[in-house]
Amino acid sequence: MSIRVLLMTQWFDPEPTFKGLVFARELVRQGFEVEVLTGFPNYPGGKVYDGYRIRLLQRETIDGVRITRVPLFPSHDQSKLGRILNYASFAATSLLYGLFGARRPDVVYAYHPPLSVGVSAAFLRLLRKVPVVYDIQDMWPDTLRATGMFSNEKALSFVAKVCDWVYRRMDRLTVLSPGFKRLLIERGVPEGKIDVIYNWCAEDNLTTPTGSLPAGFPGKDRFCVLFAGNMGKAQALAAVLDAAKLVKERDPRLCFVFLGGGIEVERLKQLAAESALDNVVFLPQVPMAQVGVLLSAADALLVHLKQDPLFRITIPSKTQAYMAVGKPILMAVDGDAADLVRESGGGCIARSEDPVSIAEAALSLMHMSEEERAGMAACNRRFYREKLSLAVGVARFGALFRQLAAKASS
Repeated sequence: MSIRVLLMTQWFDPEPTFKGLVFARELVRQGFEVEVLTGFPNYPGGKVYDGYRIRLLQRETIDGVRITRVPLFPSHDQSKLGRILNYASFAATSLLYGLFGARRPDVVYAYHPPLSVGVSAAFLRLLRKVPVVYDIQDMWPDTLRATGMFSNEKALSFVAKVCDWVYRRMDRLTVLSPGFKRLLIERGVPEGKIDVIYNWCAEDNLTTPTGSLPAGFPGKDRFCVLFAGNMGKAQALAAVLDAAKLVKERDPRLCFVFLGGGIEVERLKQLAAESALDNVVFLPQVPMAQVGVLLSAADALLVHLKQDPLFRITIPSKTQAYMAVGKPILMAVDGDAADLVRESGGGCIARSEDPVSIAEAALSLMHMSEEERAGMAACNRRFYREKLSLAVGVARFGALFRQLAAKASS
């Protein structure tokens, strides 16, 4: 008899989301009966997607995954009130459906953020006596403070209290890094209640990419270190431009390529132009299906975040993507992310926001032999396959679901 899992997540396909249809589909493949409880797609723009309209209930089935959408207040702009209404409305309607509309599940999986989903899941656990696995992908209130979403200390203190209340009421917590686990233990969560399950990446898009290289991509005569993804305040990429200045003086064959968009792109372009950095290239964002082509064409792949206590316990999602593609990694994030690359043996480590350290690591990769870099690439592919892949991660969630379902029925 298959185990019924209710996946509670405010964001789901076709919205850009991590634990979405791919996760649910793999659970079905591994023998679970899955219902997804989510909202009507409106993230990140705050407008309901074409082809959808908010109504009392909408059901669909995709690849064996039953999807139930409940109404919410669509919003994702800078308005704090709009964001709160967005979160609170889904918490309310998802709880109502979970109590009165959903077939009783054996296990509930709840995705955080936002915290309001955890509140809904906690009440569902209390009232329907169903075990809950709470998947913490953002450490609140730390993320709210670090990103500037909230600066009011009273509000942040209130969020922290709600987090503690939710954690106490969950059967198990899953986190994406050892640092998240350490922080939760410091905050009073029992160690035995927490499991580290690393994130995976969009494997299909990266391993079977489509498209061709854009015209501005550096030729084979350059050693290309590529950064792919959002370029915002958290990425602190001005430090990488300073590293490019140092590298230019020592070996102009090495170039840095920045692929993607974000609020800092124009400022970074201006800084590069002011310093006449002809070893820096900016390329616009491309569809996910084409990203793999550019990652595969690079010689090394860069991860960089600013120095922040939160980021020491964060593993940026591009780390898994870079490993799956199988390229040497220049990891310029302190803490858990650097430890992961050390464990894989698939790259060089640099200090965050340290241009000298970044330049030295880039040049070190460039001056390695082809065989040494190929060895790093192979290490990353193997490490991803054995420790970080979709199949491995979902199997670990599956084991957790079976354990809790068996305990609840005994």
